[in-house]
Amino acid sequence: MADSVDVTDALRRLVPGIHDFAEIFRAPNGTLSLTVARWPAGSVDDQTPHTEDEVYHVVAGRAMLLVGDGRQAVVPGSVVYVGAGVQHRFVEIAEDLEVLVFWSPARHTNAAR
Repeated sequence: MADSVDVTDALRRLVPGIHDFAEIFRAPNGTLSLTVARWPAGSVDDQTPHTEDEVYHVVAGRAMLLVGDGRQAVVPGSVVYVGAGVQHRFVEIAEDLEVLVFWSPARHTNAAR
């Protein structure tokens, strides 16, 4: 049996006007989870490094993403890998940023480093 989720619907359910996120899928074996997240234009991303690898898929919006010492523009369709423990955050969020995030292993599976 295949599980499916509607990312557009999940993004619509996030609280508008603030940074919000929600888990939308978790593999039964704990190897993967998916979240959706929104950062409003002009907001500050204060996230800290995670203990899981992440892949960001930008669904909507424009921003810059700092990963380690690197900096790159992200727009709809951008896909960026961030390794576990690596400093990263979105900056210069020019348009409401909506992102699908893949976590491996599943989010909060690993103990804090």
